[in-house]
Amino acid sequence: MANQLPEPCYDIAHLAHVEIFTDKFEESLHFFVNVYGLTVSAQDEDHAWLRAWDDYEFHTLKLTRHHTTGVGHIAYRASSEAALMRRVAVIEASKYEVIGWQENDQGHGRAFRFMDPFGHVFEIYYDTVRYQAEAAERPSLKNLAQRYHGRGASPRRLDHLNLLAADVSEFKLFMETCLGSRVTEMIQLDNGRIGGCWFTINNKTYDLACTEEHGGGNGRLHHVTYATDTREDILRAADIFLENGVHIETGPHKHAIQGTFFLYVWEPAGNRVELANSGARLILAPDWETIVWTEAERKKGQAWGLKTIDTFHTHGTPPVAKEHKE
Repeated sequence: MANQLPEPCYDIAHLAHVEIFTDKFEESLHFFVNVYGLTVSAQDEDHAWLRAWDDYEFHTLKLTRHHTTGVGHIAYRASSEAALMRRVAVIEASKYEVIGWQENDQGHGRAFRFMDPFGHVFEIYYDTVRYQAEAAERPSLKNLAQRYHGRGASPRRLDHLNLLAADVSEFKLFMETCLGSRVTEMIQLDNGRIGGCWFTINNKTYDLACTEEHGGGNGRLHHVTYATDTREDILRAADIFLENGVHIETGPHKHAIQGTFFLYVWEPAGNRVELANSGARLILAPDWETIVWTEAERKKGQAWGLKTIDTFHTHGTPPVAKEHKE
């Protein structure tokens, strides 16, 4: 007999885009376009709307000029207009802060915004703008969004992001309540706290992770990640980052949790950015049981023994006055 788990919620289709703040707008934009390899869909004085070559939507990254770094908002696309309204009703009836409807942003229709207990702003929407490739970018195969351009690292699509929270258990409740997310893997610490959770709202292994805040900050970003087709793409990217003076924090290597092949760098303003390849791994079981990792298992390091470096636990954006590891 299969385990009797809560009925899955399919109101949310996928992670749609992430807004990143930068206090070095021109340098960050150069990195994301010419080194990381995204395409600009639109730009004004204070914003750039970017996407990877096979992202179907108008943008998956909104880069915003700001007085500091970090995450502006996290957007998910609903499965339908009716699904959007079901989620709105659930959120409005919950204990979480409602910001309300936002109009006239680039790339999509009206969006409903709300906030987690730690200062991260989320939005959900349904009406969207599909990217229309210009003649020089049109692919030979009509089922691709854009021709592969080979500029910089050239990731294929947005994959996930990682947020920081002082209480991962409370963040878990927020994600389950507001987005109908389920947890595919998690870390159980010896002190009883949850050290991290990996969430999905579809058959991907995860689209958002939340790990414990060690810097005393609020509403902070750990990293945003785009996916490559192969591990070789990531090895090539490591050389591209090296030649362009980008700070390589850790990797290339393989995560124990989720089995993702990874490379982490810091873009010029200090936001952590990852390239990842998860291979063919999907969560197909409707009754998937959460994989729980112990503190002792995590201290062994990554899949092939690489120890997790200190900055991976302490560095987040925006920076705090004094970051420390507990």
